[in-house]
Amino acid sequence: MIKVTLKDNVVKEYNEGVTVLDIAKDISEGLARNACCGLVNGEVQDLRYPVSEDSTVEICTFDTPEGKRAFRHTASHVMAQAIKRLYPDTKLAIGPSIDDGFYYDFDREKAFTEEELAEIEKEMKKIVKEDIPLERFELPREEAIKFMEEKQEPYKVELIKDLPEDSVISFYKQGDFTDLCAGPHLMSTKPIKAFKLMSVAGAYWRGNEKNKMLSRIYGTAYTKASDLEEYLNMLEEAKKRDHRKLGKELKIFALLDEGPGFPFFLPNGMIIKNTLIDYWREIHKKAGYVEVSTPMILSRHLWENSGHWDHYKDNMYTTVIDGEDYAVKPMNCPGGMLIYKQEMHSYRDLPLRVGELGLVHRHEKSGALHGLMRVRCFTQDDAHIFMTEDQIREEIKGVVNLIDGVYKLFGFKYHVELSTRPEDSMGSDEAWEKATDGLRGALEDMGIDYVVNEGDGAFYGPKIDFHLQDSIGRTWQCGTIQLDMQMPERFDLEYIDKDGSKKRPVMIHRVCFGSIERFIGILIEHYAGMFPTWLAPVQVKILPISEKFVEYGEKIKAELDAAGIRVQLDNRDEKIGYKIREARNERVPYMLIVGEKDMEANKVSLRSRANGEEGQFDLADVIAKVTKEIKERA
Repeated sequence: MIKVTLKDNVVKEYNEGVTVLDIAKDISEGLARNACCGLVNGEVQDLRYPVSEDSTVEICTFDTPEGKRAFRHTASHVMAQAIKRLYPDTKLAIGPSIDDGFYYDFDREKAFTEEELAEIEKEMKKIVKEDIPLERFELPREEAIKFMEEKQEPYKVELIKDLPEDSVISFYKQGDFTDLCAGPHLMSTKPIKAFKLMSVAGAYWRGNEKNKMLSRIYGTAYTKASDLEEYLNMLEEAKKRDHRKLGKELKIFALLDEGPGFPFFLPNGMIIKNTLIDYWREIHKKAGYVEVSTPMILSRHLWENSGHWDHYKDNMYTTVIDGEDYAVKPMNCPGGMLIYKQEMHSYRDLPLRVGELGLVHRHEKSGALHGLMRVRCFTQDDAHIFMTEDQIREEIKGVVNLIDGVYKLFGFKYHVELSTRPEDSMGSDEAWEKATDGLRGALEDMGIDYVVNEGDGAFYGPKIDFHLQDSIGRTWQCGTIQLDMQMPERFDLEYIDKDGSKKRPVMIHRVCFGSIERFIGILIEHYAGMFPTWLAPVQVKILPISEKFVEYGEKIKAELDAAGIRVQLDNRDEKIGYKIREARNERVPYMLIVGEKDMEANKVSLRSRANGEEGQFDLADVIAKVTKEIKERA
């Protein structure tokens, strides 16, 4: 008998060789029906997987990340089977699940058309209806190569040949279709009922532009039609909110051929950017930070010392000055180390919180560039906190509270991930363990739920990442807290302790916005361009009904200006309906309509973005209302 510990710490006994699915059935038939895969001792396993020793077992449904991946991976196989039925000469490449669905790469003489996607979907529905079981089997490497050669699948043969000679290769068979695959997969095709093929794109085999261009079909799949419909509606809403479209319409930024990946901020965009920076400076001053600025170009020696020259050089822009190699900074950290070293610090100086709004440059491939979301230069709202080891937890809590306040202000929900040591890292096991325990301990002290993201830390330390959820349910990774015991060592940073001895400080790297440019892109989509009053480029627009009232409008504008409100006067000789429509399209929070009755009463007619026509008011009352919103950042 073996002992199986379930998610709720209940321990059950089973005969050796019980499968993950058997355990699910023992818990409940409903759970077994919805099971997609399992976690056995923390490893994702197929439902067919036999448990042969004492283990922890968690059943994963579609509601879990692991379950979604298994479900959508099976959907990709259903699509591949449909394509092999309809277009048998098509060669198979790879077909993984991804965050929002799945894709599969195919080699075919001509690209797939939209009409063909509809035909493929029809065939997929047939395969789902057939309820075809998926069967896993294994072959030794040489037999696996021969098997795929007989099926005339050259891409699969290449993948197998890249594996070690003693490998045992796994396959999944569903009826007339067999694919090379590690799994996991569902038990049959039947549950894949709600799916949609989204688009076709080109993709180089193995992502190498020297290889052949393949056809990549993207799709998504859900357990319920209503969830699929909700997702498709969200995509439609996302199209309307696309920050590239709205950024152009609202004159926030421009993306020009003369600077691919280097955004141009227009006057409206600079108002938003500077308002965010003003807010950043205000909250950091309250939290005890000082602000510095470091050079944009620094010597190769510095980047070698920091480790970036070895670990990050492909993403850096380099130049030669006076015969020496230099690099444009991809991050602010090494410059921050040099600032710390400008004077000897005492334990009394720590924690030392140092902020920097630094413009950094990183080389991104042209295909990865996307509006403000993925650029080649951006302003990083960085900070480095130098501290003693016993200050780690409290400082991390302070940063978490600061970031939490920022995201709440903008109306974001978020979840937290703890990312651990990657393969390509530097430093001792002991240092990594201390750093990771510091982050984990702070989160647990604060009672914050988090997910562990194994192996996704920075090369110099573990990190906490904040993933925002916007108003239509999408998530964005923005804030991060990285604990670093490597860079203080590499730069020989020291402080004088109570006993007069020299000690090494520990350092936190952290950002709130992440990239100010990207954060603005996220805010454009989150608010659909309707920025809250305090952040709106134009907070009030004055709309005279005719030229006769322009002078009265000028007087109102002067009073609003004096009150610190961002105001524009539309003095064009246009109909009032047209002016209102334009102001509405510009997402201006407040419009003041001025005509005969308003001028006679020395009042204004207020129209708000939120409520439409609100009636006639004294200008002083409007100023009080708007300035209150601005002050409170409502």
